[in-house]
Amino acid sequence: MKLMVTKKRETFKCDPTRVIARFYKPGSEERIRNIFKRVLGLSKEECKTILTDVLTDFANRHYDIKRIFLESYERIKVRPPGYDQLSKEQMLLLGAYFTNEYSIESAALFNPSMVPHPDQSNLSPGSQRFILSFRATGEGHISSIVFRSGVIDAKNNLIMDSVSPYAVRPAFELYPEYDRSTVVTQIKKIVERIEEDLGDINQIAFPEKSENIAEKIDKAQFIVDNLGRETRDMMKWLAKSDYEITFDDSTAISERVIFPVVNHEKNGIEDARFVRFIDDKGDVRYFATYTAYCGHSILPMMLETKDFLKFKMCALNGRAALNKGMALFPRKVNGRYMMVSRQDGESMYTMQSDNVRFWDEAKQLDSPQHSWEFFQIGNCGSPIETEKGWLLLTHGVGPMRTYCIGIELLDINDPSKVIAKLEEPLIFSQKSERQGYVPNVVYSCGGMLHGETLVIPYGVSDTSSRVATVELAPLFECLLSSKK
Repeated sequence: MKLMVTKKRETFKCDPTRVIARFYKPGSEERIRNIFKRVLGLSKEECKTILTDVLTDFANRHYDIKRIFLESYERIKVRPPGYDQLSKEQMLLLGAYFTNEYSIESAALFNPSMVPHPDQSNLSPGSQRFILSFRATGEGHISSIVFRSGVIDAKNNLIMDSVSPYAVRPAFELYPEYDRSTVVTQIKKIVERIEEDLGDINQIAFPEKSENIAEKIDKAQFIVDNLGRETRDMMKWLAKSDYEITFDDSTAISERVIFPVVNHEKNGIEDARFVRFIDDKGDVRYFATYTAYCGHSILPMMLETKDFLKFKMCALNGRAALNKGMALFPRKVNGRYMMVSRQDGESMYTMQSDNVRFWDEAKQLDSPQHSWEFFQIGNCGSPIETEKGWLLLTHGVGPMRTYCIGIELLDINDPSKVIAKLEEPLIFSQKSERQGYVPNVVYSCGGMLHGETLVIPYGVSDTSSRVATVELAPLFECLLSSKK
């Protein structure tokens, strides 16, 4: 049986006119001082004329450009001596010299995920409001997270909200409070290592084994000596990794840009997999796992929000928090958090934890089986719960680095078991979709259910994005006919 996949006409393309303003710092303190001297050497009239021209040119491209210039001015830490008393015009003009525009999606708008919007009010019957997140990429291949919103109606038509010409960065706090449970969990793991190294303490009663016992005690003592150092280092790491961002509630969802702000993600925030999570009390939050990239190494991260205005960003910890492409289940399973991941670069795993930020257990779920996934497999977003099991969108990489999107059905009570798996890809790059920044790639960071329809947004050749739909009834029929 061949499945009917409907690809919507809507295509989400990059728009180079969408720009943010960011702090622009030259390479040396001497250059900063020289810029100060040149600007402050201007007469009041010259300063006012240049500033007026800059404001006229850029005020309609950003909200409150004066505030942005003042923020850039305040970030200048190196200032020549004797220049403490400046006029408002001088501070604004100096701020303008230390600000530049960055086109957030000039290169690509891809790898989308889709979740139900927190606000489902005032909709016609059978309609659902949604939020789409994208990986936007600009100059230097720096990636950020951007959003779009819209409604899918009873006939599966997409009605997209208008996109604002403005792009806005949030306020951020670099050192929020530590998550105490994560710190305690890490300390418990260190203590467990001490206990493992001590072994059976009753062996001390046997003199003939005293040398072995001495070695164990010495090793355990070494761990004890390093307990304080490891805990201290971990807390410093959390302080550098974790932060909060807040958008003004007057901004539209399409205006909000999550752009790298800390060092470990300075080269990109990649492939956020958003999921609507319902906790044991029925409260709703949104999580997204993503990859932070600093230019030479990656760090698995997670964000959390209730309203897409305030976001908490934190590093994922634990032995199993490895590699890219983790995806959180939309609820706890058997009382524990669960994720799908790829530990070894080529196979899929499930992970379980009592702490959403700490992952220590991993079990292999599936490995490459079909020719279109021989190179590697991974998830394409969080599992989607249905009456027949968890639907897991997957990606497979085949010859010539061609990416395809497949699907698996996991056991509803034990998602570490694959019930069924499509033998053929659900979505592959057609002729019109093969060309782009990275040819022959289709990839998703998560779909959602709309009634009896699975909605799948997907990236096209790492350049643009589209949306496809497939009806559940024939999908299950096809899946269960290939049941393992």
